[in-house]
Amino acid sequence: MPKQRPDGNQDHEDDRAEHAHHGREPERPSQHEITEADRKGGPGHTVLLAVALAIPAVKVAYTLGGGGAATDALMGMGPGNWWDVLLGMVLTTPLLGCVLGGVASRVVFALFAARGAVPWGDDPAARLRRAGLTVLNPVATGVVVACFIGPWWGLGTAVAAYLLRRGVVIEYRTGRRGRRHHDPHFSPPGWQRRLATGEQVVALTLSVVVLPLLGVVSALDGQAWTSVVRCQVADGGRVYSARLIELQRQGNGVVGWNLDRAEVSNGAGCAGLESRTVRGPWWRG
Repeated sequence: MPKQRPDGNQDHEDDRAEHAHHGREPERPSQHEITEADRKGGPGHTVLLAVALAIPAVKVAYTLGGGGAATDALMGMGPGNWWDVLLGMVLTTPLLGCVLGGVASRVVFALFAARGAVPWGDDPAARLRRAGLTVLNPVATGVVVACFIGPWWGLGTAVAAYLLRRGVVIEYRTGRRGRRHHDPHFSPPGWQRRLATGEQVVALTLSVVVLPLLGVVSALDGQAWTSVVRCQVADGGRVYSARLIELQRQGNGVVGWNLDRAEVSNGAGCAGLESRTVRGPWWRG
């Protein structure tokens, strides 16, 4: 028969087992769990999706004066041209284009960093690659804005996008993102924590407040999202001149929204008009 331990030794081993159980540190999440949490994104992803889907619909509906008109116009331009409305808003509202470019650049960089596309480390090669990835996209964004809106707008967009991307790097260094976010023993310097907090506040304000506000203002300003042209429209055996909001090109003419008849019309012999104003802004009643 097996020997029984003395009661004193048995109690001592039970105490040690209980102490080890209570003193055991909680298991840290795996790298997969951390990466998946980062990939889920944040307010910036949600707002970008809302701006891309909802704001163009508001733009078309308000500019044309009703839901039925918006439906006819969207059917006339085709689903593939949905993004033309957003692009037109960006090109006609410079500040909206700059903020959208900066926020989109930060969101893309954060997503790539979560997927491991941004190298980490202190060796020169990693630093050079990280600097290139941090700088390249803001420069490209600035060049696009400069070509379509203006050089000063492009420069401002590039600088803002770069600072926002640097903010993502600082968040990783201070434990706001990545594995160190779950490490209770990691304590970055106070100035880095304050810098990361400030960057997060600025990024959140631009994403959640400034970008939607600019989108709504652009959607309700009464300006057409594309060219307004004067064309010759055939109505049975009669030909008359009318203003059209260009929806798509077709042969030698255009398919556009007839502002005089409130319907989709085919126009020929079109000439562009300087003003894109269709109706008064919403805030002026």
